[in-house]
Amino acid sequence: MPSKSREEYEHLIYSLRQRYPAISFSTLVLKSLGATIGRVEGEIHFPNQIRLKLFELIDFAKNRIVTYTYEVYRAEERLYWYDPMEHPEDRDLAASYPHHKHIQPDIKHHRIPAPELSFQLTNLDVIIREIRDNLLVAGAS
Repeated sequence: MPSKSREEYEHLIYSLRQRYPAISFSTLVLKSLGATIGRVEGEIHFPNQIRLKLFELIDFAKNRIVTYTYEVYRAEERLYWYDPMEHPEDRDLAASYPHHKHIQPDIKHHRIPAPELSFQLTNLDVIIREIRDNLLVAGAS
């Protein structure tokens, strides 16, 4: 997350609809948990009953995401999710340790590396572009 203050991050999450017209609406909220810690929670809704449910815990003093979960749904079906839960026994995840994506089949145990995610960068743009490019109809922006 390159030098994002709380105010800059707040602007980033509250301006997502302007940057991504495919977003129908968002319930994201940044809440303060102390002088330097913030929690982002909520959902971003897209056409075709696609939604992103997310949680981020951010340490603005250290300028990093402490932990996160990003879950993508179609209606009530969870399609996939990302998390940084450590699985050191899974050598296939070493390339992006601890960041990984849970996918079908056997979504709980089938994990692949997620090198595009980071504790240092803003992950929302990556996730939203993935949804736009892979789950929405052609022509949605």
